[in-house]
Amino acid sequence: MTQDQLISQIHKKQSFLCIGLDVDLEKVPPHLLKEEDPIFAFNKAIIDATHHLCVAYKPNTAFYEAYGLKGWKALEKTIRYLNETHPEIFTIADAKRGDIGNTSTMYAKAFFQDMAFDSVTVAPYMGKDSVEPFLAFENKHTILLALTSNEGAFDFQTKTVDGKELYKQVLETSKTWKHAENLMYVVGATKAEYLAEIRTIIPNSFLLVPGVGAQGGNLQDVCKYGMNHQVGLLINSSRGIIYASNSADFAMVAAQKAEELQREMQAILAKW
Repeated sequence: MTQDQLISQIHKKQSFLCIGLDVDLEKVPPHLLKEEDPIFAFNKAIIDATHHLCVAYKPNTAFYEAYGLKGWKALEKTIRYLNETHPEIFTIADAKRGDIGNTSTMYAKAFFQDMAFDSVTVAPYMGKDSVEPFLAFENKHTILLALTSNEGAFDFQTKTVDGKELYKQVLETSKTWKHAENLMYVVGATKAEYLAEIRTIIPNSFLLVPGVGAQGGNLQDVCKYGMNHQVGLLINSSRGIIYASNSADFAMVAAQKAEELQREMQAILAKW
């Protein structure tokens, strides 16, 4: 999917919502555990109920890897189902990969070619030669961890080095890499006050923003400081949507929660 296609979907659906598919079998409705593939059954129900309200889905691969081969097969089935039934949806492999040379190329092939994701999250700590292999794939997007929403983000990301915070150096340096036009960035919603400065460095890039809802991030603040002339935001919500109910009506309740966010986004877009 190209960035222009993603922008088109945002305007068509009046939504820039991304739903995280982080499946924990201890939290899914008990009746699904009787299914042959409870992970896929859960995902399919969520997708069927919410696909018209969001523009992206983001499975965190750890939640699938934890279940071994069965989990990986469930992830593969989920992405195949999305690509076949809702090809307009932008798919994000939240894998946070990052290694050098051929290893990164193999990671990229795994997610972009074999699994057919549109994008993958990547950690930049090892620098240019750990990220450029991902950027080499046409019409695929690499989502770089820039400023995350966890408490430990302050351990390194905001440290000042030579008079400038490290995350700002990451942003500026990444712009010099080959095929940098394929970059997007992760910026946590709980760091909304940083977004204005971030936009001075990367004014035109898409930002994937986790942390709205369960982690305490505020959608209005994120949009106030983070939106650009193309909207430029994907707001992720996981637990607040997919685990809103543990009963047989879980998919319907998830849709209600997603619609609440979508309507808030629609109102923001109407004023934008």
